[in-house]
Amino acid sequence: MNFSIREIKSDDAQWIKSILTEYWGSELSITKGNKLYCDKLRGFIAETVNEKAGLITYNITHDECEIVTLNSLVEKEGVGTSLIERVKQTARENNCKRIWLITTNDNTPALRFYQKREFTIKAIYPNAMEEYRKLKPEIPLLGEDEIPIRDEIELELLLH
Repeated sequence: MNFSIREIKSDDAQWIKSILTEYWGSELSITKGNKLYCDKLRGFIAETVNEKAGLITYNITHDECEIVTLNSLVEKEGVGTSLIERVKQTARENNCKRIWLITTNDNTPALRFYQKREFTIKAIYPNAMEEYRKLKPEIPLLGEDEIPIRDEIELELLLH
């Protein structure tokens, strides 16, 4: 599959909102207790000649880069990996020391995916989702394979 990676542009806003709503329940993301509106974040889009194939949003604070959302709309074609590589490049350009992200205990595909790309588990925040549902009620009780969504898992990639 041939695709290119480009920065998000203002005319992508409607598509981004639709992807965030479809896959994340809304534009709102909560990580480590912080609210972020993903449709307002910087990011990249993977696209073929005919359609968009993926989206990644990120947030740089001080010397850390958080991957807030990642959606590959085409599996096993390198879209997700390419989007992460582009964020890694941006993080290095911004003198970040690490890239980090949050996933949930049920999301075993994401845990596999990121660990294969050299991310390591940094921390587990037990029962974090219980509190976050007060801020974002659309967080479901059950996730992948009907596993109860309870814990936040922080993964990181240290940049040298």
